[in-house]
Amino acid sequence: MSDPILQVAPLGFPWPCVDPFLFCVHHDDAYPAGNEGLGPAVPLTGRDLGQDFAGKDGWRMYHGERVPGFPQHPHRGFETVTVVRRGFVDHSDSLGATARFGGGDAQWLTAGRGIVHAEMFPLLRRDQANPLELFQIWLNLPAADKLAEPHFAMLWSEDIPQLSQTDDAGRGIVITTIAGTLGATPPPAPPPRSWAARPDSDVAIWTLALEPGARWTLPPAPGTTRCLYFFVGDAITMGPRTLRQHSVALLDSDQPVPLGAGERRCELLLLQGRPIGEPVAQQGPFVMNTRAEIQQAYLDYQRTRFGGWPWPDDDPVHGATRGRFARHVDGRVEERG
Repeated sequence: MSDPILQVAPLGFPWPCVDPFLFCVHHDDAYPAGNEGLGPAVPLTGRDLGQDFAGKDGWRMYHGERVPGFPQHPHRGFETVTVVRRGFVDHSDSLGATARFGGGDAQWLTAGRGIVHAEMFPLLRRDQANPLELFQIWLNLPAADKLAEPHFAMLWSEDIPQLSQTDDAGRGIVITTIAGTLGATPPPAPPPRSWAARPDSDVAIWTLALEPGARWTLPPAPGTTRCLYFFVGDAITMGPRTLRQHSVALLDSDQPVPLGAGERRCELLLLQGRPIGEPVAQQGPFVMNTRAEIQQAYLDYQRTRFGGWPWPDDDPVHGATRGRFARHVDGRVEERG
């Protein structure tokens, strides 16, 4: 067979992406036990609070000053998809929505014409460590939808399909489909103005877990761009090639890709979709098609604050005892425990 890998690059911070995706970051922080304010129960001396990305002691405060995370900040012109593998995220936004989610849950937020949100990482356990691991993925919007109505959606882990298979030797493979159908069960619907909501976009966001030595073939998806991120394991084969460094591979989507795990369990993230194929102008939290539109985004945010911030703090968290929940824009509350 021909080599399905078109290009390989090492994983950095953030991970490289191609159209229709803009950005992907893998946060993996070994947070210590928490204090009564849900921040780290250790001194924060020596950290550049407000801009702590150094990874001192294996974790970061990011833009948080008392609780790790990202206090209120604006977005326009794209979507964020946040997939939490371990730990919890406390969300609050200018629409009035709030949530605590984790353990395989995903949040899908269409920024559209403008939204302000906070993403804080509460350290809920006071007697043990609080590891946090998540992906945040930015999916672009086409020009026709860049000023769409903002939309908040939760994709709970109980509703996200997992396809479990075994290879000919009985070794296990699990594929979790946040977007894009594999098998008989479709994932929860993306927001209505998402690029992923268009039936011909073929957007897929999957995580793959292969037991040591397991073999599985990724089916073709003609007409898409497809990146496969190898981030856990000692080695992975993709067709005739073996990768021994954690890397992203840009794949030829027209052909199937035989995968094989090395001596240890492997995990991969798949990002796939038909390219939007429009100019991208990006500055900070705004992604539009032209520089003039970026300038307008800043002016609109300065003038309107995208509806204002309805919460008393820039970095709200939702208490020490609250379970997984979401309060939607219409006032509807989901409790997931």
